[in-house]
Amino acid sequence: MSEPNDTDFPCDGAHFYIPGPAGRIEATANCTNDNNQHLVIICHPHPQHGGTMQNKVVHTIDKAFSRTGALTVRFNFRGVSSSEGQYDHARGELDDLMAVMDWCLQHLPTYRISLAGFSFGAYIAMQAAQGSALLQLVTVAPPVDMFDFASLAKPDSPWLVIQGEADEIVDSHRVLQWAQQLAATDIVSLPATGHFFHGKLNALQQVIEEHARR
Repeated sequence: MSEPNDTDFPCDGAHFYIPGPAGRIEATANCTNDNNQHLVIICHPHPQHGGTMQNKVVHTIDKAFSRTGALTVRFNFRGVSSSEGQYDHARGELDDLMAVMDWCLQHLPTYRISLAGFSFGAYIAMQAAQGSALLQLVTVAPPVDMFDFASLAKPDSPWLVIQGEADEIVDSHRVLQWAQQLAATDIVSLPATGHFFHGKLNALQQVIEEHARR
């Protein structure tokens, strides 16, 4: 029997399901022809505030990494759309991400994994980065005053923090202060940019793409 590889991966853009601790997890993958053996898993914003893997910021992160030749996976946390289970205050959602990571590595054992997350998803991604051997971590508008970021250490991988200066939900000054205290690899502060990056998605994509290529 041959080893699993990207030709076995569900790359047709259709939704598929990954076994999770609370039931099946709905996911979708975007594959490229570059086959650079880089897999990026992207976490969406808060499930109880309309966050899904279809969020436009999540799509932008996906597009940025895809342009660098990475294989990307987006998924819905438990209780969102067709993913089974119920919201679990970031505890079960971390378990969901770990299940997605394990499943992907079973199918693509030679790939290096990066994690990215927007808002609530940034908190989940950073939790998963603790002690994980990642290629890189990207946290976009991490809600540092809403979740226990203080207990999290700097990841071992290169780490990009992106924050809008006009964020109406997350305190941009607190985010930048926190990222500086932890000595993030790259900190990008985008002027006149709100939490959902209205009118700034191209700038967001460019920042992520340039970081990923480095």
